[in-house]
Amino acid sequence: MPGRNEDLPGVFKTRGYKMKIDLDKMPKLGFGLMRLPEKDGQIDHERVCTMVDKYMAAGMNYFDTAYIYHGGKSEVAAREAIVKRYKRDSFMLATKLPAWEIKKAEDVDRIFNEQLERAGVDFFDFYLLHSIEDGYNYDTYVKYDCFEWGKKMKAEGKIKHFGFSFHGSPELLKTIVDSHPEVEFVQIQLNYLDRQSPEVRSQELYDILSKRNIPMIVMEPVKGGMLANLAPKEAAKFKAVRPEKSIASWALRFVGSQPGVMTILSGMSTEEQMDDNIGTFASFEPLSEEEMKVVDEVTEDMLTVPQIGCTGCRYCCDGCPMKIEIPEVFEIVNTLRRCPNDGNARIDYEDLKEESGKAADCVGCGQCEKVCPQHLPIIELMKEAAEMLD
Repeated sequence: MPGRNEDLPGVFKTRGYKMKIDLDKMPKLGFGLMRLPEKDGQIDHERVCTMVDKYMAAGMNYFDTAYIYHGGKSEVAAREAIVKRYKRDSFMLATKLPAWEIKKAEDVDRIFNEQLERAGVDFFDFYLLHSIEDGYNYDTYVKYDCFEWGKKMKAEGKIKHFGFSFHGSPELLKTIVDSHPEVEFVQIQLNYLDRQSPEVRSQELYDILSKRNIPMIVMEPVKGGMLANLAPKEAAKFKAVRPEKSIASWALRFVGSQPGVMTILSGMSTEEQMDDNIGTFASFEPLSEEEMKVVDEVTEDMLTVPQIGCTGCRYCCDGCPMKIEIPEVFEIVNTLRRCPNDGNARIDYEDLKEESGKAADCVGCGQCEKVCPQHLPIIELMKEAAEMLD
């Protein structure tokens, strides 16, 4: 793997110094705690514990949460399902600092201390500046000197490894990593469909980090589930080559085949997803040259019918004044773009309207666009959805 130090097997060497991230000890599959199963509107603790136990029993132990996931309850769920039930040295816990919650310098320590209390830990194994992008988020982290703050927390032993998650431009990524050698890793969105996406530009991001030998954590490898639910034509191409493999496994194996990828996050919300993903990584097979060609063919086919690049993070939903379930609406639109006569999609929309606002209710306030990490033109897309569905 590029960047490994031959004298210290498994220790990633980056920009002239040896990091203490042992890649051989990092699980290829990380458990993302953003889409946990729910029951009656609350996180289903019993099911989360069952999934955590399965994941840990498979020899995997990297858990990723954030201050805002599940309305602030994801870190608490980590405490209840992981921290209280397993020895501290048996798992790695990652969480993130949200720029949009920082209004004054004191907020940085306040939020961090609240996170320690929520999670029930004395330190975080991995700590990230959340969702750096051009403009407000990056400017906020600079204004409050958050990179220096991260170095201070490392020196105090409250953070073991410091980095950031990224949703910005390649130009900004170069500026940050070249200016901040204290950054040990970067979390980027990477999947086979977004390689050449003009919004995500994930291939460019990957190349920048790979060239500098900076380890990567990958988010959205299955693009919010989109790459697990392909149209029959695309799915058939994968099944013709490996009929025993799930469609989602192709997306995960694509990312896992890229050198320099440290851990791949999956926001698993069901036991079935957990079982399938563990099966993919328990005996991991990189994509062969023939399989990579099939991935390229499927990518080309999918790009002929443009899809809304929503990953279902739901950042847009909390502040929507009309209570529109935006990700669910976009999932239905994507289905109808591929299969215009899909009656089930329209039935799903009728059911959705009984519990939330409809697409035509959108007032164009723009709150959703301000927080969308995919930078989607949500207002215009909701107009398309309203014309199609309402």
